[in-house]
Amino acid sequence: MTETGASAPFDLITIGRIGVDIYPLQDGVGLEDVETFGKFLGGSATNVSIAAARHGLRSAVVTATGDDPFGRYAHRELRRLGVDDRFVSTVETLSTPVTFCEIFPPDDFPLYFYRDPIAPDLTITETDLDLDEIARARVFWATVTGLSREPSRTTHHVAWNARAKAPLTVLDLDYRPMFWSSRAAASVEVRRALGRVTVAVGNREECEVAVGESDPYRAADALLDHGVELAIVKQGPRGVLAKTREQTVEVEPYAVQVVNGLGAGDGFGGALCHGLLQGWDLERTIRFANVAGAIVATRRECSTAMPTTAEVEAVLRELDGVRA
Repeated sequence: MTETGASAPFDLITIGRIGVDIYPLQDGVGLEDVETFGKFLGGSATNVSIAAARHGLRSAVVTATGDDPFGRYAHRELRRLGVDDRFVSTVETLSTPVTFCEIFPPDDFPLYFYRDPIAPDLTITETDLDLDEIARARVFWATVTGLSREPSRTTHHVAWNARAKAPLTVLDLDYRPMFWSSRAAASVEVRRALGRVTVAVGNREECEVAVGESDPYRAADALLDHGVELAIVKQGPRGVLAKTREQTVEVEPYAVQVVNGLGAGDGFGGALCHGLLQGWDLERTIRFANVAGAIVATRRECSTAMPTTAEVEAVLRELDGVRA
């Protein structure tokens, strides 16, 4: 943690999606047969900030909601979950997005986004940015979704200009095909963005979109060749690969009984930020993040499923005991 107080920089500022997740409380059935749902705060960038807050980081999210009950709910939940909402603006003419999913464990979780004609978080402009705070933040985290539409795309590059490729400027390769006109269009924008950041995080499919490689080692090398300093390739049941130009770390998977895998990447992200800010070695950081993501996968929701540091450390101690 950094110093506390009004003048302290944020440990983490994220920029990107916010919305409300309407998730079924029954598994193994299509939405047409679901009888009851739960309501949870959602959106990848929002979830990463929440996950980081669970580890004690001072976090905020740059985004926008509609001027409606779900928007008011989003502000309230952010504050309740420890995330500063000062950079969350309101768009009076648009609705706060909602997202439905179906839950077919262990590996099938179809998502249905309701974000038309455009989500408020894709309408953010330079006037929504506090460039001084973004420049000072110890970690700045953006996602590929924010590059899919204007004016959000340009706004992201304005924010990166303020960072001037500062350390721990992260791009989550979170590729969602329904947000893009084509895969090729996404590849163009992601490659353009890679030169603005120092850390890239994605799964094998997302790496293929970004750099044309799905093999973990070739993908990591290609990301490094595009200018990042740390490339992280998530491989699901095969673990995680992390590479810098000097170091390669492979972390084995932590096997769990999956309830809903949708929030695991965001839990990984918040925990990754924590480990990087603690100054841990790369292997410890990736192991911590990997376990945090796995814990989220054992829970139904995303935002409120994020584990505490103590929960993650307890699992790591158990794993170390088994190894010993």
